[in-house]
Amino acid sequence: MAGQDPALSTSHPFYDVARHGILQVAGDDHFGRRVVTFSCCRMPPSHELNHGRLLEYLKYTLDQYVKNDYTIVYFHYGLNSRNKPSLGWLQSAYKEFDRKYKKNLQALYVVHPTNFIRVLWNIFRPLISHKFGKKVTYVNCLSELREHLKCDQLLIPPEVLRYDEKLRSLHQGQPPPAAKTPPPRPPLPTQQFGVSLQYLRDKNHGELIPPVLRSTVTYLREKGLRTEGLFRRNYSGKIYNLGKPVNFDDYGDIHVPAVILKTFLRELPQPLLTFEAYEQILGITGTCLPGVGGAQEQILIKLMQITILP
Repeated sequence: MAGQDPALSTSHPFYDVARHGILQVAGDDHFGRRVVTFSCCRMPPSHELNHGRLLEYLKYTLDQYVKNDYTIVYFHYGLNSRNKPSLGWLQSAYKEFDRKYKKNLQALYVVHPTNFIRVLWNIFRPLISHKFGKKVTYVNCLSELREHLKCDQLLIPPEVLRYDEKLRSLHQGQPPPAAKTPPPRPPLPTQQFGVSLQYLRDKNHGELIPPVLRSTVTYLREKGLRTEGLFRRNYSGKIYNLGKPVNFDDYGDIHVPAVILKTFLRELPQPLLTFEAYEQILGITGTCLPGVGGAQEQILIKLMQITILP
């Protein structure tokens, strides 16, 4: 996996966040201060990352270095509408990083800043002390960063390197280099979203119906069939990915299981009625008449056999 520490274990207390490689600790600056990098291009879509856990992981990592002077490098490239945290989260994060973290932070380098960063800075300017503001340096390209840090020691993501090369080529009037797609990250051991039905079947000891599908449908049949607008909301958490039991009564909102079900089906790598099974499905629907002698149940059984069973 690109960006992940090969020594990272699933027993790590923040494995679900750390495995993305968003935060890295490597190398020193020219003054011998430890360097921590934050790479936005490694952040998955917001619904796949618990930003509360991300904040806890940031504090957990920085706690190991804040007793001494340290430097942060923020690689802005890759932040977009799908993965950026809310403004409320950013405000909470700034408040969480109290004097303990700000005192020995000697420099914060913002690499490849955009207008979004400058607008955001103006929004939070009333909350940011003048002393902290003097520690922030905008860096438009990696060659500028090399004037301050030993970049050969940093774990700069390949996506950032390619973007920097693209900017340099455009500046020199040359065609940009061809983009490369990074390899997909492996799923969590308990992951339920964005993985194949076969993967779920193997992880659930051959169980034909995925746990997400079974529990959400059962709950909705019991308590949600008379609710209007059941599948119109969005939900930002993948509570099933943590592998823990889920009690929907604790949420007090019938829309939670409805949107979880919608998200689960939407993120299947293949449609539930797979492309390969399309002709077989047409054959089934042509020979079975829904509503006659249990034909609906027969169709469902056949579809599940086609899409999940080998």
